[in-house]
Amino acid sequence: LVPLPCRSDHLYLHFSMLALSRPARLAWRSLRINTELCNLRKELRIRRFHLTRECHSSKELPSATIRGPITWMSFGLSVVSGFGVLLYVRKLRKEKDQKAEQEREKSLGKPAIGGPFTLVDQDGKTKTERDFLGKWTIFYFGFTHCPDICPEELEKLTNVIDDLDKLEKSSRTIQQIQPVFISVDPERDTPAAIKEYLTDFHPRIIGLTGSTEAVGQATKAYRVYVSKGPADEDNDYIVDHSIIMYLVNPEGVCAEFYGQNKSKDEIVASIANHMLQRRSEERF
Repeated sequence: LVPLPCRSDHLYLHFSMLALSRPARLAWRSLRINTELCNLRKELRIRRFHLTRECHSSKELPSATIRGPITWMSFGLSVVSGFGVLLYVRKLRKEKDQKAEQEREKSLGKPAIGGPFTLVDQDGKTKTERDFLGKWTIFYFGFTHCPDICPEELEKLTNVIDDLDKLEKSSRTIQQIQPVFISVDPERDTPAAIKEYLTDFHPRIIGLTGSTEAVGQATKAYRVYVSKGPADEDNDYIVDHSIIMYLVNPEGVCAEFYGQNKSKDEIVASIANHMLQRRSEERF
């Protein structure tokens, strides 16, 4: 059989009128096959044409458009920016809470503990409250002629420092603390006397003294009760005073105070907790 043309509607009509003999049936099948092949070729040409246009148009588009609207980089930037916004909101909330707490303390009239002072250490060097900024400090007020309480408290302070130093080696949160002994008996506690007195305790303790007015300013700033007793025939006397240790943070603000009834372990735990809380606040 000769291949029939693709468009042969007259042949379809012609074969429908003829009796379907075997040769006619074969011709009819051949015609159908040729027609289907023509349609397939036409469809393939159309698809190839569209694919070619899409390829040319995609080459002209930016690479970001080909990859789609969301990429790993954009997703990562979204996560980082969202986390930054969260931290900023938390910071604003913290500052708002701190300001509200300060206003509340002002309205309640909470007494301020600590303040400026100018004293002299055991080596004769001038020391002010600014010299202790940037570090944790613990202050204790006493005098070198104290018969029992001051030595006991300074011994407890020495043990506190030793325990904190051990914690510092095993934890990044715990920082070295600076102990300070301030005399409430400036008439007898000279720098030399304080230096000799402190040799029995922790070597890092700084001893401070000064004039009666300078010591009075320091005791008043920390609200320390001081009362000089009567002198005996040997001009010996006892100074009654508050038995308190003051924990001061690196900003120079009194964070906590510990009375005589506080044990060494309780003081260590309290100081470590304050340092941990401050470190967590600095991170956020």
